[in-house]
Amino acid sequence: MAVEDYLRMEKLPHIWCPGCGHGIVMGAITRAIEKNGWDKNKVVVVSGIGCSSRAPGYMDFDTLHTLHGRAIPFAAGVKMANPELHVIVITGDGDGAAIGGNHLIHACRRNVGLNIVLLNNSIYGMTSGQYSPLTPEGALATTSPYGNIDPAFDLCNLAMGSGANFVARGTAYHIHKLIDYISQGFENPGFSFIEAISQCPTNFGRRNKQRTGLEMMKWQRDNSVDFKKAQTMSAEELKGKFITGIFCDREDKEYTEKYRQLVEQFQEGSN
Repeated sequence: MAVEDYLRMEKLPHIWCPGCGHGIVMGAITRAIEKNGWDKNKVVVVSGIGCSSRAPGYMDFDTLHTLHGRAIPFAAGVKMANPELHVIVITGDGDGAAIGGNHLIHACRRNVGLNIVLLNNSIYGMTSGQYSPLTPEGALATTSPYGNIDPAFDLCNLAMGSGANFVARGTAYHIHKLIDYISQGFENPGFSFIEAISQCPTNFGRRNKQRTGLEMMKWQRDNSVDFKKAQTMSAEELKGKFITGIFCDREDKEYTEKYRQLVEQFQEGSN
């Protein structure tokens, strides 16, 4: 199938800003679905509110555009109702890490069979550029005009510590690796979390001396370190860098499968 077969072509052109990385990540998700050979009719894509959450409007699957920060509980409901479906959540660093952060933690803890792709552009891009939980220290935003003093979450560490089966981080620049990470995460039956570093030249870049999408993608290239290589580097060498790769790929039992077994045991005991 062609990429166009996974998109609602009548909804294009999209409304993302020139240079935004979200379209690249959306393309990576569709290519991962194609790579895994999933039936379009068994895929559900869920989003909340934000720049990233516009993606399902362009994707030709059953889709839900839900409330700010509430994509994961909506998605969990879909998965519980029909565990045979492939349920994907597309979220952002505000939608998924701020108002939706508690839902993220508990879905990881339960290991619900959801596939989360969090597009991290380090800013609230849709609402004029406030800093987010993933904005780097020192970065400028409309709500940190003198520099952000909050430490940024490492969501991959958070997801691993909370119990997710699969955790990875990629970038819009390293597109082939990102497709592979998403594909492998989608294949894991438990909770998968893939952070995709995306660029926002409009609200992050122009305030932080990276005025074009190309400049920001070069920054991704120059400041990312592969997970295996990072193990050989000192803390000083890693300063100012971010680590990419697959951080964990576990096989703990998925939540809806445990729930099904519980129901079967109860029914057997009642007979």
